[in-house]
Amino acid sequence: MRVVYEDNHIIIVYKESGEIVQGDKTGDTPLSETVKQYIKEKYQKPGAVFLGVVHRLDRPVSGLVVFARTSKALTRLNRMFAEGEVHKTYWAIVQRNEKDEVRGKRIDEWQTQENWLVRNEKQNKSYAYDHEVPRSKKAVLRYHFIGRSDRYSLVEVQLLTGRHHQIRCQLSTIGCPIKGDLKYGAPRSNPDGSISLLSHRVEFIHPVSKEPIVVESPLPDDPLWSQMIMNR
Repeated sequence: MRVVYEDNHIIIVYKESGEIVQGDKTGDTPLSETVKQYIKEKYQKPGAVFLGVVHRLDRPVSGLVVFARTSKALTRLNRMFAEGEVHKTYWAIVQRNEKDEVRGKRIDEWQTQENWLVRNEKQNKSYAYDHEVPRSKKAVLRYHFIGRSDRYSLVEVQLLTGRHHQIRCQLSTIGCPIKGDLKYGAPRSNPDGSISLLSHRVEFIHPVSKEPIVVESPLPDDPLWSQMIMNR
């Protein structure tokens, strides 16, 4: 676990792929418990440590996770996430889609993608439609290509809604499945079981101090990420 930012009310950490944010049926130690232990030891806190989970990242995804250290921050951050006041930017290494480039989707041109997503609980997977269907929820994101190699493109994504597997599903829909994401059309898995999706930047007004907070994530420990950034 790497702490990227902390103060009396919030703590932002880097999640490795494979870690879970909150406890689940696997019984694996979640990141939230690791952060609690860090706070307990660093500040020599007796008894239980308060930590509020305000959002999650899928297990195979890496990058920034924001936690609340006080109940006041938790209440306000929950509202801010719900009302879209926390701006999250993701980077994804995706399969090259030459058709998009032919249609004029250039490196510096933002595109908006809208779909209606239906979540299949049993499969733990979302399906995208171009029109509203029963049980669907509207999903909107913006993206542009910011780098490329012979085989892959680097895409920057801004989420405008927060749906189950939204980025993974919608990028697959436009013919750009995320590297390693077998569930959404990648041809092969990554050796470590990760998918090449990074929660890269988070921006918001601090829920207590009202100061602007802008934090960027370190890159995953994978030479391809460094290569893609150099090719920007």
